[in-house]
Amino acid sequence: MKFAEAEIVNGPILQRARGIGRITAKQVGERTRLDTLFQEGCGKIRLPNTHSSSLEAVLINTAGGITGGDHLLWGAELAPGGHMVLTTQACERSYRSTGDFGRVETRLKVGAGGHLDWLPQETILFAASKLDRRLEVDLDEGATLTAIEAVLLGRDAMGEDAADALLRDNWRIRRNGQLVHAEATQLHATAEERQSLSLLNGNRAFASVLHIAATPDRASAIGNRVRAMLPADQAIAVSVNQSRLVIRAMAPSGLALRRMIVPILLELTAAGSLPRLWHL
Repeated sequence: MKFAEAEIVNGPILQRARGIGRITAKQVGERTRLDTLFQEGCGKIRLPNTHSSSLEAVLINTAGGITGGDHLLWGAELAPGGHMVLTTQACERSYRSTGDFGRVETRLKVGAGGHLDWLPQETILFAASKLDRRLEVDLDEGATLTAIEAVLLGRDAMGEDAADALLRDNWRIRRNGQLVHAEATQLHATAEERQSLSLLNGNRAFASVLHIAATPDRASAIGNRVRAMLPADQAIAVSVNQSRLVIRAMAPSGLALRRMIVPILLELTAAGSLPRLWHL
């Protein structure tokens, strides 16, 4: 009887999704190949066949999305001199939460002289969603990185704007244990951040692209090429600081954003091509 009363007072215990996916790669001659793979819960990893010497891995959340209290943990480690491409099967979805934030943590390690492309597809924030996302990358000497995180505020076809969605997005990139890049993006569900000229300015899609080059000279050269590609009439800009190349882009829709950033990603990836799952 007491147990039944507790259920009525406290409500049902909601099921939460838990997922872990980790992968390590090794070098076999000039080709990067799978070494170890671990997956648990709703976190799955698939390895499509490609004609490239790099290793491509697709991260899959079989829960179909993220809501309050869910927790996904992704990890990857690349051997020295290797090349790995990490992407997602589809756009991740952050659904309405009645309580806690959903959490997604990604931890990546790149061996000396290796290159990692972190290319997840866009994250869609639904109304009343709460998402806490963290990216940590450790680079050894001479290792390079291309990373993107793109966010869509609601679904274009449904005319949604997810005006009350909350987002916390933190990046920490280290080389040889020393912090070389840190940033934090937050959405507080206020009208000012959505409409302000200095913030989203009414746009419903935005992205951050980061490239860590091996040397400052290399970053400067890449930055010059990227600047020459930027359309003058769109909300996109690039900055170069030491070995870092940072690109910020905004657009009124997810499709417009993707069309803007795909040519830039093609310039920054080590393979010179994007995963097939990125093709519209």
